[in-house]
Amino acid sequence: MSVSSPVPGPDAGLPTEAVVTADTAEGSPRPPLGWGLIGTGGICGHLAWALSHVPQAKMVAVGSRGLDRAEAFVAAHRERHPHARALGSYEALVQDPAVDVVYIGTPHPDHLPSVRLALAAGKAVLCEKPFTVNAAQAREAVALAQAKDVFLMEAMWTRYLPAAVELKRRLAQGVIGEVVGFSADFGFAADFGPEHRTFNPVLAGGALLDVGIYPLSLAAWLLGPVSDVQAMATLGPTGVDVHTQFNLRHAGGALSQGQCSLQAGSPCTATVLGTRGRIELLSPFYGVQAFRVVRSGEPDELVERPWRGNGFVPQVEEVHRCLGAGLRQSPDMPWAESVALVEVMDRIRAQVGLRYPFE
Repeated sequence: MSVSSPVPGPDAGLPTEAVVTADTAEGSPRPPLGWGLIGTGGICGHLAWALSHVPQAKMVAVGSRGLDRAEAFVAAHRERHPHARALGSYEALVQDPAVDVVYIGTPHPDHLPSVRLALAAGKAVLCEKPFTVNAAQAREAVALAQAKDVFLMEAMWTRYLPAAVELKRRLAQGVIGEVVGFSADFGFAADFGPEHRTFNPVLAGGALLDVGIYPLSLAAWLLGPVSDVQAMATLGPTGVDVHTQFNLRHAGGALSQGQCSLQAGSPCTATVLGTRGRIELLSPFYGVQAFRVVRSGEPDELVERPWRGNGFVPQVEEVHRCLGAGLRQSPDMPWAESVALVEVMDRIRAQVGLRYPFE
């Protein structure tokens, strides 16, 4: 089976389209939920595409600090979302009565301010990863969601992919014995100028927050909470990390390794090690559609679980499922874990000497 290759660019973690096999979410049909998008970048485009493949979802509005950018985004997606409106401010978007769910796809430092706006307006929120820039911001976001009694979820789309769900199920069954290790890499050669968000410290640039969150989050999801961290990094001319490696110890004793880079392309693969074998996630692991189970003395098993629609469709369906069930957080991406992951990134940044000017 062929899978998509990593996209070499600022949205390197984004999915590409795949053949649609089924678009209907599980459960009985519900009234459509109106989605409003904060931001007009590439990642918002993928979310807009995914919304068009979930029958219960409607993109009703797009907000930007520049009305012209919102209008251009809406025009580009007019065929799939003919009734979406362009709004010239984030405030206007969260106050729009047709908006039920706010998706935040802006640069990292804007996540918390936009979360504040949306939660204050009583809107459910799906916020891009990393959840926030630092742990203090993450704790504030969660406290606001608790106080307002409103749904909030980090958009870690990998966790909801069919292959990832099947992988975790098999690990729980013990198909490779006790899980003792995990490794993953995510690197691409970024050729942007120093002012680009990827390298700009004012926009919380760097490899760790941009793509390192993928191996970190998957390691914690599969191996459990992180108890110890060791990290090294190369800092670039603008002061942000351009190549970072980290070693983690998890609460159950398992060890994991992660590597992220803006300097060099990597295979973007991941491996789970067990006492009776291993599981290899085919590239790109963050958008996994297939994995290989390898056990001594047994034939290798290739497990294929293609995307439905595009890689963002399952996380949209998860938001709908949670809201339909009256939940305020997703069981697979709970608030406590989003906070814990940002805490780990804080520890990594402290060890490598990376602090953003606004902190």
